[in-house]
Amino acid sequence: MTSEIVRQVIDGIREHRTRFEEFCRSLSEEELGRQVPESTWTVKDFISHLASFDSEMVRWMDLLMAGRLDEAVGGDDGNPYDIDKWNNARIAERRARPLEDILAEAARNRSALISAMERLEDGHIGGTLKFPGDAKRPPAEVPFNIFLAGWARHDPIHAADMLKALPERTGDAALLAWLDDPAVKWYQSTMAGPERGG
Repeated sequence: MTSEIVRQVIDGIREHRTRFEEFCRSLSEEELGRQVPESTWTVKDFISHLASFDSEMVRWMDLLMAGRLDEAVGGDDGNPYDIDKWNNARIAERRARPLEDILAEAARNRSALISAMERLEDGHIGGTLKFPGDAKRPPAEVPFNIFLAGWARHDPIHAADMLKALPERTGDAALLAWLDDPAVKWYQSTMAGPERGG
């Protein structure tokens, strides 16, 4: 039976994705092309990231259910897993695609991810994810259930990133209410500023 924690995550990501798609479709081509401050990505690049990363999450879920969660962030070529390199490659592949194509891909990947998550039971999510670190965060060991609770806000977290390039949108009360979440605010304050050195 699906873990209740996972069921709550699934309910949350469905709601967040509906709001995220509405936000994305409200943006003009000019807004989609804006560079996001303190980032190498444009507004549209963040959408591409969210469209593509669910496929990686499906791989993590499959490894989790096979009892091999420690392999989730292992490199295919024997080198350490570089999540920034992976993300940047996926984004580059999607730069010329229209928004609707990217959102359609996002819907397919999200559906596959939810199907994978629905097979997770309480025993599956008690492990630890060995996060390899990225440009702004050092390596860390994170209980997988805690990771899931944070990851459930992936869409609003990156909508908040996108909003940094869209100052005229900061008067949208419904949008701001959606982003008024302690986890989103924590992520924004923690991840603010330049990338880590070395």
